[in-house]
Amino acid sequence: MLRIRFFRTGRKRQPFYKIVVTDKNNPPASGRFVEDVGYYNPVTKECSIKGERVLDWMKKGAQPSDVVHNLLVKRGIIVDKKILVGGTMKKEEKGEEPTKEDSVSKEELSEEKEEKVEEPTKEEEKEPSKEEE
Repeated sequence: MLRIRFFRTGRKRQPFYKIVVTDKNNPPASGRFVEDVGYYNPVTKECSIKGERVLDWMKKGAQPSDVVHNLLVKRGIIVDKKILVGGTMKKEEKGEEPTKEDSVSKEELSEEKEEKVEEPTKEEEKEPSKEEE
């Protein structure tokens, strides 16, 4: 099965990625890929993709990696939703019920703050402060 994915080139801390078509099981190391279909420079956000070739390979059965898929969606080459990569989903999206702490309203929070405000004790009221003297 073929994949459309990044092939990192460039120097340390200066990444530059070629977008290549390669076999899923073999990494695209040292130029062992089927075709070079574009490039992406994340430092300057420069990108060039051969859209027709990408679509042709996808018709032949090549699957883009998640990151390349998101780049293709961003560039308008394919019309689809972006895929979540390296992030966490919100509790509501997972289908879990939000906890009680999550559903506390602003009114309840303001009431709790008002209750926490301490009134001065009787001893503090009786003793004159040294600053007033």
